[in-house]
Amino acid sequence: MAATRLPDKPLADIGGKPMIVRAWEQAARSGFRVAVAAGDPEIVEAVEAAGGQAVLTDPDLPSGSDRIRAAVEAVDPDGAHDLVINIQGDMPFASPDLARACADLLARESGCDIATLVAAEADVSDRANPDVVKAVLALPEGETSGRALYFTRSTLYGDGPIWRHVGIYGYRRDALMRFCAAPPSPLEKREKLEQLRALEMGLQIWASVIAEAPLSVDNPADLEAARKLA
Repeated sequence: MAATRLPDKPLADIGGKPMIVRAWEQAARSGFRVAVAAGDPEIVEAVEAAGGQAVLTDPDLPSGSDRIRAAVEAVDPDGAHDLVINIQGDMPFASPDLARACADLLARESGCDIATLVAAEADVSDRANPDVVKAVLALPEGETSGRALYFTRSTLYGDGPIWRHVGIYGYRRDALMRFCAAPPSPLEKREKLEQLRALEMGLQIWASVIAEAPLSVDNPADLEAARKLA
């Protein structure tokens, strides 16, 4: 709720529904059990009013991953679920196929601890934009998934595709717990990218290529774009 570029963002109206409700509805279409991890009671109230499940977590948790861990421990204390998919609440139109893509990647690659998604650059200006996170992948020609070697905000050297990271993650439960128990790493602090902590810990991150990155609402212009899609 305290987002500086778009205050009260989770409750922003998009076609008559709060953004977080639209994100929850899309996630629920995946067929997976879905709960919203919230840091504010207003978010919990909005989701429950729409018929969903939400968990109020400590608002002072240091990261989204810590919030996911807290919610998982609350809704599944006995560990019945061994895979956890994290879909961002500011992606109101994210296809349910994206959650399934992360789950499929974890099922297919036994060495994968964390699954995520990438999409081709939307514009050449993405290459020098520090707000666009780039994924460096070991991706053999003709393949649509590969192991992530690095993530960066910097401009990448040389010819070749530029993969934009899409902030949707699938975790093996044990990997999520190990990740949250570790302190922020040097590269994480340098690039301000959480996923670098996982790589420095030796966890394997794999990424699948998707056709197009879903709209992420980060500022008023994004919100207007989302309202046109509703």
